[in-house]
Amino acid sequence: MTSASGAQYAPAPMPAPVVAPGEFVFAAVGLDHGHIYGMTEGLIGAGGTLAWVYDPDPQKVEAFRTRFPQVRVARSEAEVLDDPAVLLVAGAAVTADRCALGLRVIEAGKDYFTDKAPLTTLDQLAAAREATARTGRKYAVYYSERIHVEAAVLAGQLVERGAIGRVVQVLGLGPHRLGTGRPDWFFEKERYGGILCDIGSHNMEQMLYFTGATDGRVTNAAIANYHHPEHPELDDFGEASVALEGGASGYCRVDWFTPDGLGTWGDGRTFLLGTDGYIELRKYIDVAREAEGGHVFLVDSDGEHHLRANGQVGFPYFGQLILDVLERTENAMTQAHAFKAAELALQAQAQAVVLA
Repeated sequence: MTSASGAQYAPAPMPAPVVAPGEFVFAAVGLDHGHIYGMTEGLIGAGGTLAWVYDPDPQKVEAFRTRFPQVRVARSEAEVLDDPAVLLVAGAAVTADRCALGLRVIEAGKDYFTDKAPLTTLDQLAAAREATARTGRKYAVYYSERIHVEAAVLAGQLVERGAIGRVVQVLGLGPHRLGTGRPDWFFEKERYGGILCDIGSHNMEQMLYFTGATDGRVTNAAIANYHHPEHPELDDFGEASVALEGGASGYCRVDWFTPDGLGTWGDGRTFLLGTDGYIELRKYIDVAREAEGGHVFLVDSDGEHHLRANGQVGFPYFGQLILDVLERTENAMTQAHAFKAAELALQAQAQAVVLA
């Protein structure tokens, strides 16, 4: 195996901030999931200016202020939405509440950036589609396992260059560690949506992105609660297969079974099968070899290649999103794509056979 060094394997230039301080003002509302920190850091890294934070829980607000001491604490959600300087509101509310928050943000004339899963029901999806179509406002989604993982960003660049030909299958493995201290809502299916709605949405998004498909059909899905009888509404296992537009296929397996002995929260991997080669992503760890993730393994007609992505690629999504808001474009991710990934995840959850 070699470390790929040719220009055809090199990442695109590291993204730089796209705006000067004060040119793109945003706020954080809804701090129920820790992803709000990654969302905020990504926007600040691209040049965004964090103005406000609001959550009804003062402890969550104080923790957020510890990380971002420059932020001003709002007395209410309305104080944020009434500020004409705020162009975008980022939120990581309870999953079932994300759509309602987004609709309020959109009706206030601002764009919305939500944690995944962006919503939990098909009725919510219909309402979000109607609001964005009517107003032209954005309902952007933090599908972090692609947009905020350098190995996945590099893989996207390689696929776009044709490094492995046409992508005919995307296989995603998304194990997570349940850990301790999860809030009550995390175990209530009506509030978190089920494992395929939640974690599975990452994988649906990657299936669409890496194949270039705009649509798909869930052909098989299953869920189970194998090992957590104390939480009867928790899915601790899920899997789904998707027939994608154009003939490609997708499969994902997600679970809450990361062992305590693993050095990170989950051994997330993605496999891309192409007509001229294949790619494996070891996103967060290379088990028993390296604690750091960011590994891209590429096999093509020239040989076997190991590319290291961490610190080399960056996260262009956030700058693209800022410019999309300012210029009313769709370069970071189209609205149709963000919603289609959510739709497939919801359909998989609804169709899933209960194994245990």
